[in-house]
Formats: sequence, C-alpha cells, structure tokens
Amino acid sequence: MDWQDSGTILSTRPHGETSAIVEVFTAAHGRHAGLVRGGVSRKLAATLQPGSHVAVSWRARLEDHMGTFTIEPLRSRAGALSDRLALAGLNATCAMLRFALPERDPHPRLYAASEPLFDVIGAAIEGWPVDYLRWELALLDELGLGLDLSRCALSGSREDLAFVSPRTGRAVSRKAAGDWAPRLLALPEVLLGQGPATWGEIGAGLRLTGHFLNHFAEEHHRRALPEARNRLIAMIARQG
Repeated sequence: MDWQDSGTILSTRPHGETSAIVEVFTAAHGRHAGLVRGGVSRKLAATLQPGSHVAVSWRARLEDHMGTFTIEPLRSRAGALSDRLALAGLNATCAMLRFALPERDPHPRLYAASEPLFDVIGAAIEGWPVDYLRWELALLDELGLGLDLSRCALSGSREDLAFVSPRTGRAVSRKAAGDWAPRLLALPEVLLGQGPATWGEIGAGLRLTGHFLNHFAEEHHRRALPEARNRLIAMIARQG
C-alpha cells in the first residue's frame, strides 16, 4: 500500500532512539500519522516542525498499519517562531485539527480553508486572529455544528442581529430576543462583517465558537478543548 499527498504537519513526537511519529493533515487522506525514520535528526528538525507544509509519501504492508512517511519540505511557516502570538495561533490550529478530526478521514473543504490560515499565521501577517476566528466557524460547519448568522431565527429579519441561540446556533435579533436575551449568547459584530475587529470582538467571537466546540466535545465524549486554544485566547485577552 502506498500513496503520495501534500499537507501540513500537526505534531511530531520521538519514537525509539532515532525515529519520530509524525501527524500530517493531508489534502486527500485527512489527518494521517506515519513513522519517519531518522526523524529526530538535525537534518529533518526544521522540516518536521508543526505548521510546515510538506509533500508526503506513505507506505505500509497493510492499509490499517501505521506505515512510514517519506517527507519533503514544500513551504516553511517559520515566521511564526519569532512572534509569540502567531506561534500560539499556529499551535492552536494544529491542536484543534488533531482534537476534532478522526484519523484517515478526508476533509477537503476544511483542508482548503486551513492552508491559507497556516500561511498567514506562518508569516505573522497582521490581522490573522480574525482569520483564525472565521476558521473556527468553518471547523464547526465541518463538524455539523455550523452557525446560521444570516437572519433572525424568530422573525426572519437581517437587521440588528445581536444574539445566538445556545441550542440551535441560529442568530436572534435584539428586538426578537426580548426577555430571553440573558439566556442567549452574544453575537459580536466582527462575525457579521460589521465594525472594527478589535481584540475584544475577537475574544467574544472565540467565546461563542468555544461554546459549540465544547458541545461537540461533550457529545463525542472527548476531553476538554486543547490547552493550546486556551493559551491563545488568554494571549488575545491580554492584547486588549
């Protein structure tokens, strides 16, 4: 059994004295692990960093075996290493993909959304936290928990959307919410493409997506959301 693909490294951990087990989020094969012989060597250290975009060749005797990877670098995202916030964003993205996606299950739409995010974070391009927030919306959509922020669930209005139902993930206008407003989740304007993307707005957006990501974790008997995401949110909170 063998295949070739491209993707982004999500994690690397030592295996034995000289090898490493590497997880890659690939275009056609989803989140996939493989053994890289000599993976702890200095020669491969830079290539096997989480966030690196690589070409991979996988080979195994049987399909359900872990198999071995041959990995070649395509694009480095090393710019994040010199920016603490960008590095936290890169680590959070890798951790969330590992947390949410089953192994060997292709997710082409999410892959197409993830690669540009890795690029802007890897280059520490200003404004990437908003891209990360919107990426979490795409992740929720991929998990079957997509939010409907297009119109009020109660009135159908597109005006003055201010809340989200914690149960359905649908937007609710300020007028329609009425006395139920305290039971609803705040909908920051940044998720509607309105107003400035302040640190406070980004943090509020991540609290909103976090509610539904936690719901996913509970439904699927998963552990708590990754600590890497918590660290990113704490750093964003300090920016304000």
